[in-house]
Amino acid sequence: MKEIIFNSVIPDVFSHSNTLNSDVWNSDVAFNKEQLYLIEADSGKGKSTFCSYILGYRRDYSGNIKFDNKSVREMKISEWIDIRKLHISYLFQELRLFPELTAFENVEIKNKLTNFKNKQQILEWFEILGIGDKVNSKICHMSFGQQQRVAMIRALVQPFDFILVDEPISHLDDNNSKIMGDIMMTEAKAQGAGVIVTSIGKHMNLNYNKVFKL
Repeated sequence: MKEIIFNSVIPDVFSHSNTLNSDVWNSDVAFNKEQLYLIEADSGKGKSTFCSYILGYRRDYSGNIKFDNKSVREMKISEWIDIRKLHISYLFQELRLFPELTAFENVEIKNKLTNFKNKQQILEWFEILGIGDKVNSKICHMSFGQQQRVAMIRALVQPFDFILVDEPISHLDDNNSKIMGDIMMTEAKAQGAGVIVTSIGKHMNLNYNKVFKL
């Protein structure tokens, strides 16, 4: 996958709005591989909706979204499984980790599906992110900021053409935000992938190719 295209996409909830002022909604926008994007949004402007549309979790919109030249509305369930496993990685704002499992087990669940990274690489990321001592801790005993770092590691244990990260550093200090951004960008560059970061305030301090106001 080389490109994600939005053609005149409007969420149904905004369809009758006369004050829609967005760089993305009701516009023609393309996200390309090897590029870094920031989606800035005020609360209630559809940031999580935007992410859900790309991942195919929601279809309550008019307009068209395409991966390269294929409309996502034409895709079958089997194709979506392939896309989410091999082409688009996603760090959920709410993380969606399993609280009863350890930090490593949460990452391992995904890595067993992809067989993409070895244990040494995963443990190295834990150390770099300052949570090496939390590998065997249950997620329910970790702070939200620590959990965000675990979720990032999980997002990186798969091949991807694009990585979409929704509010990835909301509970991190500047130093840990920088470390997480560096790890993400190193992996994205190694895979030649595009990166889409969303934010309603604090965001990763990166050299964005383009910033969109949602």
